[in-house]
Amino acid sequence: MKRTNVAELKALSAHLRAVEAGATVEILVNKRPVARLVPIEEEEVEIVPAERPFSEVCSLRLPPLKPPVSSLELLRRERGDR
Repeated sequence: MKRTNVAELKALSAHLRAVEAGATVEILVNKRPVARLVPIEEEEVEIVPAERPFSEVCSLRLPPLKPPVSSLELLRRERGDR
């Protein structure tokens, strides 16, 4: 298992390539392990082919949604009297 400090994660893409190749990377903060980057097992990933090529939809602009309740009201409901 490879270990790296948070400061070294600026080169995240290199660590992700190592994980993609099968390595596990343990992330340290002040020499203490706090997280792990691990490869995703193949059975967990389902690749769904695109229905249309990106070139067909990249310039598509959809009208804004008009939900029945505002985001402010949803926050008030969730937070209650806080």
